[in-house]
Amino acid sequence: MHETALYGPVKGFLEGLGFEVKGEIGSCDLVALSADAPPVVVVCELKLQFNLELVLQAVDRAAAADEIWLAARMSRRGKGRESDKRFRILCRRLGFGLLGVLDNDRVEVLLSPIAPAPRRDPKRRSRLIDEHRRRQGDPVAGGSTRSPIMTAYRQDALRCAAGLASGPLRPRDLAQTVSRAPKILLDNVYGWFVRIERGVYGLTDSGRAALQRWPQS
Repeated sequence: MHETALYGPVKGFLEGLGFEVKGEIGSCDLVALSADAPPVVVVCELKLQFNLELVLQAVDRAAAADEIWLAARMSRRGKGRESDKRFRILCRRLGFGLLGVLDNDRVEVLLSPIAPAPRRDPKRRSRLIDEHRRRQGDPVAGGSTRSPIMTAYRQDALRCAAGLASGPLRPRDLAQTVSRAPKILLDNVYGWFVRIERGVYGLTDSGRAALQRWPQS
């Protein structure tokens, strides 16, 4: 079993609270935004068991979020960390909420994040919001370790590649559908593009291979 098995139930739980949820945003297993302006940023880290590593991951993410939740599968015999009073006290002091996922995928709130949160990192928080909003759909389940992650940048690069599949174009032609197309073509992070002549770009073999791996509708 993998952490991604927890993503669906936890996502459904948070969506039921009115959040828009996406997985694998800025190294966070799950990022949820409220509809408010500015939005409430919720980060949830997933593990198969409640343990210290899960807490340490949450500590690393805390400066970018308004709320931090730790979610793990509940132990069948009730002897996991979720039943350890010391573990709950630690999470309460850190201001972290706990979500337990049962065998039937029902999510249970074990501890609400009510303690004062750590000092915020505005730039990091802004990056999470920007990536969440730019990313089309929710292409990666939280807790996934597969590489590469389908980021919003990769999605835009793939749309540029799809536009060039039928022949070379100018950046401003692609900018009508992908606003940052000129920079994506210039930076050529993935090696998908080649400059045919001044102001005109085409697609490389690796770019065509990327379109086969991630076909565009």
